[in-house]
Amino acid sequence: MKTLGLIVNPVAGMGGAVALKGTDGLEILERAEQLGATPKAHARAGQALAGLLTSYDSFELLTFSGDMGESSAIACEVEPQVIGSGSTPRTTPEDTVEAARQMAERGVDLLLFAGGDGTARDICGAIGTFVTTLGIPAGVKIHSAVFASSPAAAGRVAASFLSGAIARVKEAEVMDIDEEEYRRQVLSARLFGYLKIPDARRLLQGPKAGSAVHDRAIQAAIAQGIFERMTDDRLYIVGPGTTLQPLMDLLGLDNSLLGVDIVRAGEQIAKDVSEREILEKIADTACTLVLTPVGGQGFVVGRGNQQISPAVIRKVGKQNIIIAATPEKLTTLRGRPLLIDTGDVETDACLCGYYRVVTGYRDSAVYRVSD
Repeated sequence: MKTLGLIVNPVAGMGGAVALKGTDGLEILERAEQLGATPKAHARAGQALAGLLTSYDSFELLTFSGDMGESSAIACEVEPQVIGSGSTPRTTPEDTVEAARQMAERGVDLLLFAGGDGTARDICGAIGTFVTTLGIPAGVKIHSAVFASSPAAAGRVAASFLSGAIARVKEAEVMDIDEEEYRRQVLSARLFGYLKIPDARRLLQGPKAGSAVHDRAIQAAIAQGIFERMTDDRLYIVGPGTTLQPLMDLLGLDNSLLGVDIVRAGEQIAKDVSEREILEKIADTACTLVLTPVGGQGFVVGRGNQQISPAVIRKVGKQNIIIAATPEKLTTLRGRPLLIDTGDVETDACLCGYYRVVTGYRDSAVYRVSD
């Protein structure tokens, strides 16, 4: 019988909806909780296990107690073997490291972990490429290439690997950023090492790719095209990303770059807002959502912009979403669709389809969005 390890970082992703851009460190976690942040990783781990159980159920599950994996397993009606517990009520990076080491010592066939880049970094430091691993995306930013494209995709990859349908493995990059710098609008990703993952390319997300210097003129043209379509009677929710920075420059407004801003009639109504603030501002107002996909990955929603929640999307409406991307950004996807991963299955399904993506001044390309 195959053995599957499961590690859940229960605080992963909590900083996203409240605009904290991560939850590294106890101080930031406590601030996130004060702002009303709720845990996400438990549910996303459960989605992955559900996807796994749909097609493969002949395995033994090893995990740590409580929110580090046991709770997710029991919620999916899987009886796990609990091999340890966290050292404190609040899970720490050291707990993740210890869990990974114990599972490696027991020779698990696959180690699933729910978290973000910080969790991947902890596991990389603990076991390197000694064990085949796979990340369930549950963090805020997720620049590493060791994650499946969604929790459901993680379940499908795990099932295929444990059953032998996927036999090949590859090494993938573990990237992380300095969250303090990130909150100051400085994005600096760094390579920390590699993890060994199943080779299931279409179900995995790639590493984030930055914008090329020669894209700047095209980004300015995209901004001009969107600017000419804007009307004074609507609120515009402008998502993060360098592709959209020229739009804010054209409006003469201070761009948060890595956050979400709200503008109307040439004025900045709110800067670097949380999900709650967005919902308050758009409660009784017609609004448009302006987004750009993550370079190299193609995520339109669900990576670095969790403030754009299912509730926000339902209020805005699919018909009021503008997606902007340079032709180069679309080309790097090599025919793969743009992606949605809000954490809500119904919202993801609703957003699927074809969109007219703004690619220049009065230029566009019809492109598919998928969950």
